[in-house]
Amino acid sequence: MTFRRGSGFHLRLLRENSRLNAALESCRKVNAVMASAPIAPYNSSPLGNSSSQNASRESLKMEPLADVTLLPGEERVIDKDIIYICPYNAAVKGKVFITNYRLYFKNTDSETPVTLNIPLGVISRVEKMGGASSRGENSYGLEITCKDMRNLRFALKQEGHSRRDIFEIIFKYAFPLSHGMQLFAFLSQEKYEENGWNVYEALEEYRRQGLPNNEWRVTFINKNYELCDTYPTILVVPYKATEDDLRKVATFRSRCRIPVMSWFHKENHAVITRCSQPLVGMSGKRNKDDERYLDLIREANGTTKLTIYDARPNVNAVANKATGGGYEGDDAYQNAELVFLDIHNIHVMRESLKKLKDIVYPNVEESHWLSSLESTHWLEHIKLVLSGAIQVADKVSSGSSVMVHCSDGWDRTAQLTSLSMLMLDSYYRTLRGFQVLMEKEWISFGHKFASRIGHGDKNHADQDRSPIFLQFIDCVWQMTKQFPTAFEFNERLLVVILDHLYSCRFGTFLYNCESVRDSNNVRTKTVSLWSYINSDTSLYINPFYTPESSRVLYPVASMRHLELWVTYYIRWNPRIQHQQQSPVEQRYKELLALRDQYLKKLEELQLSDSAPSSTHLTNSSTPNAATPNQHITHLQTPF
Repeated sequence: MTFRRGSGFHLRLLRENSRLNAALESCRKVNAVMASAPIAPYNSSPLGNSSSQNASRESLKMEPLADVTLLPGEERVIDKDIIYICPYNAAVKGKVFITNYRLYFKNTDSETPVTLNIPLGVISRVEKMGGASSRGENSYGLEITCKDMRNLRFALKQEGHSRRDIFEIIFKYAFPLSHGMQLFAFLSQEKYEENGWNVYEALEEYRRQGLPNNEWRVTFINKNYELCDTYPTILVVPYKATEDDLRKVATFRSRCRIPVMSWFHKENHAVITRCSQPLVGMSGKRNKDDERYLDLIREANGTTKLTIYDARPNVNAVANKATGGGYEGDDAYQNAELVFLDIHNIHVMRESLKKLKDIVYPNVEESHWLSSLESTHWLEHIKLVLSGAIQVADKVSSGSSVMVHCSDGWDRTAQLTSLSMLMLDSYYRTLRGFQVLMEKEWISFGHKFASRIGHGDKNHADQDRSPIFLQFIDCVWQMTKQFPTAFEFNERLLVVILDHLYSCRFGTFLYNCESVRDSNNVRTKTVSLWSYINSDTSLYINPFYTPESSRVLYPVASMRHLELWVTYYIRWNPRIQHQQQSPVEQRYKELLALRDQYLKKLEELQLSDSAPSSTHLTNSSTPNAATPNQHITHLQTPF
């Protein structure tokens, strides 16, 4: 639970700190780069109000809300005097403001400000607490369960059904799809210079990998989603596989999710392919076309065996035969090696997160912390996912092609392919590349975001809910902790991604697959999360980043090296929430700001030096004088 850096980094940073401290004192700090507030993405100031919102406020006689600026398209719905039962302090009187996007609470009876700023999409469940005849102070009100590890309790006066209006409005706007309404992403009118929907272009990404080539080709057989309605329109398949072969294989793979290429190793030509389970069933059915197709994948790489990584525990894969699924048996797939990775299903992961929430919110019981954390099995699941991805990356790095699947190929499969690609390909460790990775492996290839998160849906007990994408981001965070210089992006990016996974402010994570997004015109009617993030990338840059293009990352997937992500899971606890940025990281940002200032001065000097009126500057310089370039070299110490 501590912030750790390698000792070598500390020594180099302290040495540079000593060398440049005097210069820093005299240098004007650049606030935009240096200022780093605690992570609180919901409290950042959005864009301005519209005139229609001002008119609406006048007609409803609502008092002005000076502390938060409404987003374009956001409208106030109701204000209500209420008591917030804060789990860390006494009950706080205040006013709650509900818009079509958020719940905002501000206290009115204390010198210490208490605020809540919660997108309604974060709400999982709204329940009435107590009844008209309830006894005890603050026993009548509402209890709100959130998707981001916290619960909220509000108390109201018991007379006159005072909670009815606020309950109905929260229930209606938190679950718009259950009430025939639109998600806020379709109502938002935010504008950004960059169109984030253009971050990922499938053909461009495959060209970056060196495709198509003599072994792999691009097919448009799924351009109308006729082959597989949960796959993207552009697929990469073995060069020798015909369109008819693909159709025949689709009949033998769950949900028609055939094996397709996800990543290509330019040097050894090994590939990562992904798919769903074969429809073997209890009778042990075989499909010659599927068997031949896997041989084509193997032959493209020129190896004797194709390694198949089945994400499931062996017993689960066998049990899936009863529902028509199964796995690749040795008798049918003689040129393949099958490895089970023992990663549990969505239901186990959901229960594990519930147990984790119980021990981190609202309070942490420190006397039994380690045993309580162990009982949730959360880090154990993180370990298994990371361990599986390491095996995939290692096999591909050694020159052998792999095929990855779970049951339907959109949950554990996405975790394994994206994490292994993050280990193998440094491009995905850049800010832009990480966005491409998520767009490709999660969004384009049909992870069921709508079902797993439940956007705008009141059915909080739906058995399809599961924190699969959260686990992926947690695994990425674990890697950033073990390799602090390998990633261009920082922890703030990961938190903001998770917050907007739930918020419904952007269209990026809405719906289950590309075909449904197309039918709902998501790209034209909503804003991409990447538009927002790329509008100010300085917030998400890791100052310790050192590009290393050919390095493969192998994180240590053992319980001794894994940590609970405290600044995410326990961030609502005031003891965690108000922790400042590491002094080492702050100092490094200051050094980078100073370096940028010197580089800017150098540019200005070079421009003035090239102008005719400044020739006297060149003539007056002496042979022994240090050039600006020499000064810059001195400042740019390697980290």
